[in-house]
Amino acid sequence: MTEARTRRSGAPDDAGAADGARRARELRRAKRRGAGGGPSTSNAWAHVVLSIGGFIMVFPFLWQVVMSLSSTAEVTSVPPTFWPEELRFDNYVEVFRQVPFLDQFWVSVRVTVLTVVGQVVLCSMAGYAFARMRFAASATIFAVMLSILMIPNQAYLIPQYQIVQGLGWLDTVPGIVIPTIFSAFGTFLMRQFFVNLPGELEEAARLDGANSFQIFWRVMLPLARPSISALAIVTTLAAWNNLLWPLVVTSREEHRTLSVGIASLNGQYVIDYPVMMAASLMAMAPILILFIVMQRRVIEGLAHSGLKG
Repeated sequence: MTEARTRRSGAPDDAGAADGARRARELRRAKRRGAGGGPSTSNAWAHVVLSIGGFIMVFPFLWQVVMSLSSTAEVTSVPPTFWPEELRFDNYVEVFRQVPFLDQFWVSVRVTVLTVVGQVVLCSMAGYAFARMRFAASATIFAVMLSILMIPNQAYLIPQYQIVQGLGWLDTVPGIVIPTIFSAFGTFLMRQFFVNLPGELEEAARLDGANSFQIFWRVMLPLARPSISALAIVTTLAAWNNLLWPLVVTSREEHRTLSVGIASLNGQYVIDYPVMMAASLMAMAPILILFIVMQRRVIEGLAHSGLKG
């Protein structure tokens, strides 16, 4: 009788244990099916939508590659020709015949490097000053500086040109670079990063006897590498693609940037689209490679800069 009571009292526990073991086995089977099997229906549709969106975004670039290898008749044909009968690589050779591509390439490289260095130095220093230093009318000065973002560049194009002309910098790299080495956006970007840094770092450095510049150079600036990388990439894209100011301040072809040189391929009556597309691809290649290599730093820099709040 005692054994019967024991069996009766232990029966619910055994049933619960068996039920728990069964559920655990079913959960493991479901996990194995999810890991080893194909994607679910919702995931499949998500991949389809993303694939279509990705193709739509990359199609203009692929179409540009096809145009650079086609003839003018094929490019302007109606309906369009999606693949040329013969790949014309001589379009790339024709670029060097129509514009001094190498000279303009090195001008663009020098302009871009100097602009990036200037903006990184000035914007990081200005951003640190607005974020960590207290001085008279700092908020007002910062607001006035941000108001520059609402003024189009064309509004001060003529005064800028007159200043550069008075300094004798027409058709020179400094004439292209100097007016563009300050950026209100870059200052705002760096300020947002420095504002989010803990004040204890600054206090500890001051207790060790560091002055304001030493704190900026040895403590804050190394921590700002993500934002500096983002600022450098954004400035590189802007400086490399800048068209209006280099067009205004230069007159000789060998002193112009690539963006101006490519624009000069647009003739008054006839446009050689294949040659223009070939030149655009060659000008785009260095920046495209740089962005692919540095895209993670750009994302990290924008994420750490505090632009969201």
